[in-house]
Amino acid sequence: MRSVVDRFVSWVGPEIAGPGAAFIAVMIFFSIGSPQFLTGATFGSVAFQLPELGLLTLAMLLPILTGGLNLAITFTANIAGLTVAWVLQQNGGADAGPVAFLLGSLLAIGVGAASGLIMGLVIAYTKAHPILVSLSMMIFLRGLGEFLTRGGDVSGFPAFLQPIGHGSILGLPIPLLILIACVLIWHVLLTRTKLGFGTYMIGSNIEAARYSGINTRKVLVLVYMLSGAMCAIAGIIMLARFNSVRVGHGESYLLITVLACFLGGVNPFGGFGRVIPVFLALVVLQLLSSGLNLMGANQHLATAVWGILLISVMLLRWMSSHFKIFKRKKG
Repeated sequence: MRSVVDRFVSWVGPEIAGPGAAFIAVMIFFSIGSPQFLTGATFGSVAFQLPELGLLTLAMLLPILTGGLNLAITFTANIAGLTVAWVLQQNGGADAGPVAFLLGSLLAIGVGAASGLIMGLVIAYTKAHPILVSLSMMIFLRGLGEFLTRGGDVSGFPAFLQPIGHGSILGLPIPLLILIACVLIWHVLLTRTKLGFGTYMIGSNIEAARYSGINTRKVLVLVYMLSGAMCAIAGIIMLARFNSVRVGHGESYLLITVLACFLGGVNPFGGFGRVIPVFLALVVLQLLSSGLNLMGANQHLATAVWGILLISVMLLRWMSSHFKIFKRKKG
């Protein structure tokens, strides 16, 4: 039995094995628990709900790989959404044209990248802890958003935005296609570029990376800028999906993005992790949420299950590492 498991792990890779096994377990459990689970409606719902969470997870992934964290991802996304909303309102609101939306989207990505730039500069040059820096940015963006919106929603957008949040191409949701494109971009970035190599090196040992000639400050700044830009893309998708913008949209996503990264095999201390396993972990979490909803469970229970799952992942990793150490000593 152990040889079969070892062959499976060696074939799919150790990072894929964990979320792959979780995917199989979720599919089997909810298929038995709910006859409506294995239906097109369920997977269609997952396909439409996954993208904004997936984009925010990609935004979280890069800082984690450097050994950091970006706690401001959801508020960066919402501020970016507010930027698009402001440009649209200045150009006719519901009567605004595609050019205004394009301009607003570019400004939104610039706003997201600017928030990441500030965090990256502070982290890189002052060596302040990323948790403190991103927490400060989160508080600032939340306060700024509440001030600009007076705690309410902003709505009244052109009808042509509806397909971006709810439309499909060849049966595939447009938001999902955007997510897949971003996943591929992140995969190439981390596996085929100097920035990706530097990201992993900094997460493994920032001092060794510096002595090897890597401009660690430049890499950190770029990492947080890209994280902020990805948040902005998520904010644009959220605006199109909800047809409104509010500062508190997606606050619960923060925990799930961290959970998806860890479930996808990313080292919480940085230096190790891949994009594709993280994407598979996102699918598992979304299927878990949909399955619980079909079984009549409260949404708060799904959040509790996610927390238990995070603890379980950490325990399993600890057990796995100690088992390997024990096996080496025994050998």
